[in-house]
Amino acid sequence: MKFVMLILFLCLSTYIPRMLPALFMDKIQVSGRFATFLQLIPYTAMASLIFPAILYVDDNMCIGIIAGIVASVTALKKVPVIGVVLSSVVACLLVYSFKLS
Repeated sequence: MKFVMLILFLCLSTYIPRMLPALFMDKIQVSGRFATFLQLIPYTAMASLIFPAILYVDDNMCIGIIAGIVASVTALKKVPVIGVVLSSVVACLLVYSFKLS
């Protein structure tokens, strides 16, 4: 019984801090700059997760860096996401095939 109560209180202690901002966010007025900052958080979090993986995709960092540059350039040219992914994969494969030969 103590174990069940422990799990219940742990669930409540993590659920309440997550639930309260969702309940009151529509009543809070934030400035334009802060709203922009909040909207950019998912992109920065994703970039911070992806960037180290790009560098260590292979023993040679060059492959990951070239694929990252190709993905960045195609994304800046407003290519759809599938095109960005496919172009970086093709670039990675081309660099890897030249490395083998």
